[in-house]
Amino acid sequence: MERHPVPAHAAPEPAVPEPAVPEHAVIDGDCIRGMESLAAGSVDLVFADPPFNIGYDYDAYDDRRSERAYLDWSERWGGQVCRILKDAGTFWLAIGDDFAAELKLLFQQKLGLHCRSWVIWYYTFGVNCTRKFSRSHTHLFHIVKDPKNFTFNDQAIRVPSARQLVYADGRANPSGRLPDDTWILRPQDIAEGFQPDEDTWYVPRVCGTFKERAGFHGCQMPERLLARIINVSSNPGELVLDPFAGSGSTLITAKKLGRRCLGFELSKNYAARIRQRLDETREGQPLEGAEEPKQSAPTTANGRRLSSVNAQVSSASRKTVSKRRGPKRSNESGFANGDS
Repeated sequence: MERHPVPAHAAPEPAVPEPAVPEHAVIDGDCIRGMESLAAGSVDLVFADPPFNIGYDYDAYDDRRSERAYLDWSERWGGQVCRILKDAGTFWLAIGDDFAAELKLLFQQKLGLHCRSWVIWYYTFGVNCTRKFSRSHTHLFHIVKDPKNFTFNDQAIRVPSARQLVYADGRANPSGRLPDDTWILRPQDIAEGFQPDEDTWYVPRVCGTFKERAGFHGCQMPERLLARIINVSSNPGELVLDPFAGSGSTLITAKKLGRRCLGFELSKNYAARIRQRLDETREGQPLEGAEEPKQSAPTTANGRRLSSVNAQVSSASRKTVSKRRGPKRSNESGFANGDS
C-alpha cells in the first residue's frame, strides 16, 4: 500500500470537544460512570457523603456489602474524584465510624491526596442504639490535591475570638479566628460553653420535624454545614460536585451561594425530586437553619416536660370522651353507660 507523507502545513485533526458541564444539574445513574464522562481537572470542589455500608435501606443501592467489596468500590469512585479534581481542588468526605480510618488511609496512601483536617461534626440528637453508645457524630475529612496550593477562604468562616469577646486584648485579630475541628449540636444548656471561639463547631442535624427536611431521603446534610464547606473551599462561579446527591442539599446550597453544581444519583426517584428542588432554588436565597445555632432550639430549662405533655393529653382525652358519651345513665344491668 502506497503511503504519502503528511504535508508540514496540514491542519491538525480537530479536537474532540469535552462534554459540557450543565450549570446546575443532577444526572441519573452510577457516579463512577458519570465522573468518567467528565474531563480531568474540571471540578473545583467535591463533597461526598457516600453510603456508610451499615445496612441503610436505600431504594436503588445495596448498603450491605462485604468489607472488601465496599473498600474496592470506594477506591473506584475515589479514583475518579482524584482525576476530575483541579490541581488546586478540594475534596470533603463525610463518613461514619465503621470505615473512617480505612477511607482516610485509602485517599492518602493509595490515591495520593493530602488530609488537611479531620473534623468532627457532633450532634446530640443522634441515632439511638441499645447495645452500644448511641452514634452522635460524623467524620468530615478536608482533603486536597496539593497541600501548598488550594482554596481556603478563611475570611468567609471566621468567628469572634476569646481575645475579642472576653479579654479585650488589643492583639486580637479584628477579623476573628478560624473555627477549630469539632462541630457540635445543642450547646443551649451550657451558657458559657461551646462559644464560637472554642474548639467546637456545631450545626443542627436535619431532624424529621425541621422545615429544612426534604422528606424523601433519610440522610440529609444541613445547609449551614454545607455552606461552611462550600464557602471556605470554593469561589463563586466554580463547580461543586456531589457524587452521591441523595436529598440534593449540596446542590441546593451551592446554587444559593452562586456556584455551579453537578450531582449524580443512582435513584431515578431521588434524582427527579432533586431536580424539582433545584428548579425552586434561586441564587442568593437564604440558607435554611438558624445562623446562630444556639437559637435553633430552647434550652432544656425552657423546654416542654413530657410529664406536662402527658397530663395535657390525658386531660384532653377525658374531656373528649365525656363529650362523646354524654351524661351517664343507668341501664338494666345497674351499670352506667360506658362502665364495666
